[in-house]
Amino acid sequence: MAEPVREYDVLVVGAGPAGLAAARAAGARGGRVGLVDAQPRAGGQVWRHDIGHGVPARARRAIAAVAGQGIEFLAQAEIALAQPGWLLAEGPAGALELRYRSLVLATGARELLLPFPGWTLPGVTGAGGAQALAKQGWPLAGKRVLVAGSGPLLLASAATLRRHGAQVLGIHELAGAAALARFALRLPRWPGKAAQALALRARLAGVGYHHDSVVVAAHGQTQLREVEIEGPRGRRRIACDQLAVGYGLVPNVELAQLLGCRLDDTGTHPRVAVDAQLRSSVDNVFAAGEVLGIGGVGCAMVEGAIAGHMAAGDLDAAQALLPRRRRARAFASLLQQTFALDARVHGLARDDTLVCRCEDVPLGQLRGFSDAREAKLASRCGMGACQGRICGAALAELGLLDPRLSTDGGRRPPLFPVRLATLADSFTDDSQGIYP
Repeated sequence: MAEPVREYDVLVVGAGPAGLAAARAAGARGGRVGLVDAQPRAGGQVWRHDIGHGVPARARRAIAAVAGQGIEFLAQAEIALAQPGWLLAEGPAGALELRYRSLVLATGARELLLPFPGWTLPGVTGAGGAQALAKQGWPLAGKRVLVAGSGPLLLASAATLRRHGAQVLGIHELAGAAALARFALRLPRWPGKAAQALALRARLAGVGYHHDSVVVAAHGQTQLREVEIEGPRGRRRIACDQLAVGYGLVPNVELAQLLGCRLDDTGTHPRVAVDAQLRSSVDNVFAAGEVLGIGGVGCAMVEGAIAGHMAAGDLDAAQALLPRRRRARAFASLLQQTFALDARVHGLARDDTLVCRCEDVPLGQLRGFSDAREAKLASRCGMGACQGRICGAALAELGLLDPRLSTDGGRRPPLFPVRLATLADSFTDDSQGIYP
């Protein structure tokens, strides 16, 4: 049986840096504020709890500030259904009906995983995935790990893996020497970011950082044995136990899409479209953080605070933070320019390379389709447990299919596989179908 309907003045979805900042800002205004997240602890992916080292001091302060305001935190609750003013979540005890006056979407981002020969071998993970596993206690002592892909996440992942006992063999970055040099010259404009970069490099002393390098294949029978790298000096193979490869992040726009929010799809991967005050196209729905485009922790926190103030009706407090947001987004633009992906990663997958791992669909079965819906009906691509989140983003990046799920660009409920009991609990006396 569903719990009683919970009602909030401001409801924040996502308890990462943006969501925590939004909840804190909204809570300062008074009223009932709720914070909901699919994970058991607040902090999001970037501040995921490390069983050996806890969370950074910055994260502890943010979490403590929200807890001190008496904000209701609904952990392990995934949003399944949504309409403006109403959400249905599935929690450990069953269905949760949530009603709100204002909503802040701080749903973050997920890792972009691109297919290449051997990427499904045990021992191959995403860079962010490897970092998360390490924090959860995955045994790494003495393991030989290669980190590859593009973007600042590689440094953070390598530092975490090394901290947990891995032997990091090297970091192989797709970006070229000229792009990295331009980035280094402009980095001092953001002293805090420069200090973070220097601190990470210090933690990785002795680990080689190789530019213009891309993983072209992973080799092994039942387990990863070698990684084939193409760099400025040609191809070579490196023996290793683990490959952590990541090509950046993709905004989690699915909930916004279900609510009817307009998306900005000018790039490869859509993000929620907002105005200067972070209002979406749907009344009383705001958005902040990586769902607006990848910007990092600092950007997420200032955007979360702006959205939280706006959701609570404090326009002056929100306006005061806009210059900080512009500065943070300028750094995000620099990151996008420096670590943009290119044709080297777009052509790695062969016809027999699995693209949809959930349904075992190889790339060859998807050639000839221009529409994701047609490809799905013909091959079941995107119909597995991840609901197309992994393969859909990969196919969009490869330029093979439109990044939208179907020809109408829609998103159908539920957002995640849920129990039938949860859907049954969504029926109310005045319900029309699965929505109230």
